[in-house]
Amino acid sequence: MNLKMSAVVVVHGGAWAIPDDLAKASVDGVKVASCEGFSVLRRGGSALDAVEAAVRALEENTVFNAGHGAVLNADGEVELDAMIMDGRTLASGAVSSVKNIANPVSLARAVMEKTTHIMLSSRGANLFAESIGMATVPTDTLVTEYERKEWEKHNNYLTGVMQDFNSQWTHDTVGAVSVDSAGNVACATSTGGIRNKMVGRVGDSPIIGSGGYADNFSGAVSCTGHGESILKVTLARLILSHIEQGKSVAVSSQLSLQYMGERVRGAGGAIVVSPSGQWAATFTTERMAWAAVDHDVLWYGLDPNERSKEQLSQYI
Repeated sequence: MNLKMSAVVVVHGGAWAIPDDLAKASVDGVKVASCEGFSVLRRGGSALDAVEAAVRALEENTVFNAGHGAVLNADGEVELDAMIMDGRTLASGAVSSVKNIANPVSLARAVMEKTTHIMLSSRGANLFAESIGMATVPTDTLVTEYERKEWEKHNNYLTGVMQDFNSQWTHDTVGAVSVDSAGNVACATSTGGIRNKMVGRVGDSPIIGSGGYADNFSGAVSCTGHGESILKVTLARLILSHIEQGKSVAVSSQLSLQYMGERVRGAGGAIVVSPSGQWAATFTTERMAWAAVDHDVLWYGLDPNERSKEQLSQYI
C-alpha cells in the first residue's frame, strides 16, 4: 500500500525521572511499539487499529506501568485504567480499576464498540470482559518481581508520589496517537496508576479530555504525568483548544504543559498528531521515552530536546 503524506504513529512510555538502568529498555520499547502501530497502517489498518496495536505492545512490555509491569495499589493489588478514542466519530471507550486483564486498551475498545456506554469500572468492567469471552490472566502474572519489591519499599502513598516525581521510582502511563492515510486520527492511553494509590483511585488516563482526546477537526493527544494535575486542567482538551486557535502542535503542547506547571504545579508530557500529519512529543518531567514513525523514518528521544532518527527498514 502506498501511504499518503499523513500516516503517522507517535507513542510514549510515560513522563517521569526514568533512571539510567531503565533508559535503554524504555526507548527500545517505544521504538518497537511505534513500528507495530505503523505496520498496521501499512497493511491498510485505521488510526484506531494502529493506536490499539501500539498500546498493546507497551502493555505487554514489563518495562512500562501498564498491563504487564503495572504498579500496585495500597493493598498490593493491580488496578488498570485505559481509554481509546476515534477522531472520526468521537466514539470512545474506557475502563478503570480492572484486574486480571492483560490488555485493558482492547477491553476499552470493546466497551466502545459493543456497548452503548463509554466507561465501565472495576467489577462491571471485569464482568463485561467475561461476557464477551475476553481472556483473563491471573493478576499475579501482571506483577513483576521488581514491582513487588518496590511496593514493599515504599508502602506509603504520599512518599510514593513524591518519589515518583522527584526521584527515580517507576511510574506512569503509556499512550499512542495516530493519523491514517484517510486523515482520521485516534488516541489510546493505558496505565497501572500510581504506586500505593488508594484502592479505587482513578487518574487521568481513562478520562476522555484529560488522559486523551481525538477529533478529526483538530488532532489526537495522549497525556502522561501526574494524573490529578492533568485532570484539573483537562490537559488533552486544553492542547487541542490551542491547536483550534491556529497554533502548531508543538507550541500548543508547550503552552498547555507550562500552564499546568504554573497553575497546579504538575509535571507531565503529551504526544500529539494533527490530521495533516504534524506531530510533537513534549514533556516537563526529567525524561519521557517517545518514538514516532513518519515518512518511513523512526524518530525517538528520552531527554529534553533529544531527537534521534533511524531508517525504519530495520524494524519493519
